[in-house]
Amino acid sequence: MSRRFIITGTDTGIGKTVFSAALTNVLDGFYWKPVQSGIEGETDSEAVRRLCGLARDRILPEAWRLKTPVSPHLAADIDGVAIDPDALTLPETPGPLVIEGAGGLLVPLTRERTYIDVFARWREPVILCARTGLGTINHTLLSVEAMNRRQIPIFGIAFIGEERSDTQKIIADISGVPVLGRLPIFDGLTAETLRRAFGDHFDISIFREATAA
Repeated sequence: MSRRFIITGTDTGIGKTVFSAALTNVLDGFYWKPVQSGIEGETDSEAVRRLCGLARDRILPEAWRLKTPVSPHLAADIDGVAIDPDALTLPETPGPLVIEGAGGLLVPLTRERTYIDVFARWREPVILCARTGLGTINHTLLSVEAMNRRQIPIFGIAFIGEERSDTQKIIADISGVPVLGRLPIFDGLTAETLRRAFGDHFDISIFREATAA
């Protein structure tokens, strides 16, 4: 049993931050984005706070904030800083902690190390966010295989998008990973509509029981 969840995805821009906000809210937890690339406009941490209504101290500060909205390794080069993946250590929090990666598992933090290297060291349960659209079967199964090879615990898959029952079923059948639910994409996203959608499409007790003290 762990009081932490790592949220990763099969790609960038698939809704990890929205899912992270919903999960942080139902757990009444804390949120941490270790590395943020692109700080103009709303950052992921700011989006989570807006969609959760969390107190500011529930959003942990990023270890690295990089200006350019590109892969962390390149953003760090442009900013003239060096990311040290070994310095990314899990913070202690008095409640459940939701940790959001950037993009997919093999997004590089440096020119030698990727996010999955850090996740393999942490050994905390991962929730894999996956699209329901075309191409997701391949991307999702590859992501699961990559984590299995590194013995990273996978808590489950959270689909995001329109219902694609056969796609979702074949991913579950081949991977053997539990499907936690599906978060639809809808207009008018607010803290309240997100909370309601998450409650309608996921069994919240699964997450709460997994992080119970």
